[in-house]
Amino acid sequence: MRGNGTTRGLPRAVARWWAGRFDAARRDTGMSTAEYAIGTLAAAGLAALLMKVVTSDTVRGALEGLVERALSAPV
Repeated sequence: MRGNGTTRGLPRAVARWWAGRFDAARRDTGMSTAEYAIGTLAAAGLAALLMKVVTSDTVRGALEGLVERALSAPV
């Protein structure tokens, strides 16, 4: 469809917009070092919090009870 302002059935404005999105995506790939550092700190903090919760007496008792019930269930 040449000569009517379309590219493969799309109006030129839409085709230009998509081309701009693809160019922006290519330029902004991956994380920078600062983003990795923040992500690593956040993951470590979450792991520490989760470890504190899971090793608490309340949760430990609930998990032990759950495992004991599962192992003693009739087959």
